[in-house]
Amino acid sequence: MKKILAIVLAAMMMFAMVACQNNEEPAPAPEASTAPEASTAPEASTAPEASEAPEAKEQVTLKVWGSQEDQEMLGEMIEAFKAAHPEKEYTIELGVVGEPDAKTRYLEDPAAAADVFAFANDQIRDLVAAGALYEVTRNKDAIVAANVGGSIESATLDNKLWAYPMTADNGYFLYYDKSVLTEEDVQTLDGLLAAANAAGKKVFMDVSNGWYIASFFLAKGSLALDADGKQTCNFNDENGLLAAEAIKAFTADPAFMTGDDAVLTGGFGSTICAGVSGAWNSAALTELLGENLGACKLPTFTMNGEQVQMSSFGGYKLIGVNSLTAYPTDAMDLAEWLTNEENQVKRFEMRAMGPSNINAAASEAVQSNPALAALASQSAHAVSQKDVLGNYWSPAEAFGTAMESKDYSSSLQEQLDAMVAQIIA
Repeated sequence: MKKILAIVLAAMMMFAMVACQNNEEPAPAPEASTAPEASTAPEASTAPEASEAPEAKEQVTLKVWGSQEDQEMLGEMIEAFKAAHPEKEYTIELGVVGEPDAKTRYLEDPAAAADVFAFANDQIRDLVAAGALYEVTRNKDAIVAANVGGSIESATLDNKLWAYPMTADNGYFLYYDKSVLTEEDVQTLDGLLAAANAAGKKVFMDVSNGWYIASFFLAKGSLALDADGKQTCNFNDENGLLAAEAIKAFTADPAFMTGDDAVLTGGFGSTICAGVSGAWNSAALTELLGENLGACKLPTFTMNGEQVQMSSFGGYKLIGVNSLTAYPTDAMDLAEWLTNEENQVKRFEMRAMGPSNINAAASEAVQSNPALAALASQSAHAVSQKDVLGNYWSPAEAFGTAMESKDYSSSLQEQLDAMVAQIIA
């Protein structure tokens, strides 16, 4: 009986366990999104690694100074530079500061000055002395080889290249009216004046400007710097006196006329048959005379019975890099770009500026330009302004003004002595 009871109790317990299991709710099935199948999971090789993400471009900010007339041209050159360097993100600001004012504006606030700026080569000593320029160290040999020697010399001090040559056209020569004067007439100052007088015309030259009057004195004289960097000048020696006598005779001639550029362009082709000026007046004079406009080197003049070639100041425009720039490598690359062969050709085409780049200057377009051809001819007799300090200009101007006004109250020698004493003071 006990055995039968035990079997019955065991059966009842099993029945109760089964009934409890059937009353429990089933666990919810996992959603498909929470358990991707192996076949839908991305393969390891397709997942981009962090190192494969595109790197951010280096940000470079530069400021460039140029003249008002050059803004459009510089803008085009800068956009081309950006396109040629896609590996960096360039922000380049253009400011209006012309070459004549570059040194003054720089020295006012060097930290606020442009990273890259154009200036006239006679400013280079003061800029280098002020620590303003970053020495050209990138591609130096190629830059030297690409440009005419005079332009490289004008940008060099103490055997270091301090700037990039941009133009070789900041000089002067002789324009003349071919309907009045022959090629033979313009070879000598005596022949030029004789032909002008015969035609009732004038010969223009701003003798009261130290830039132009130097052409007589530099024929056999010199402005230089001594070992201490002080200005030297021998314009009051024997040759200087002969040059002064030639200036006196020229300014006393009935055909002589002086004034500024407005006087020259206003009278050329009517009252004026010849004038000393530069390439910047080429377009205006060509419009006046057309094919009758001639241009050549300066004439010779008489010194002690001999014909001596008139000299001139040879000026070059340069581009420098601010020594305080935060991006010296990029600034040098941009300065080199703005002065390369392609852009010197562009500068000639857009602004009629004479190239310092040898290949650009040898192009047919440049060689067929009468003004630039004359300038190139005169450049063989030109002297760089690099060694001319600021104390030269006012005394030279005063002497020229005295000659133009025919002030002979003091002898020529006395006037020269006074001029030179002020220049070397």
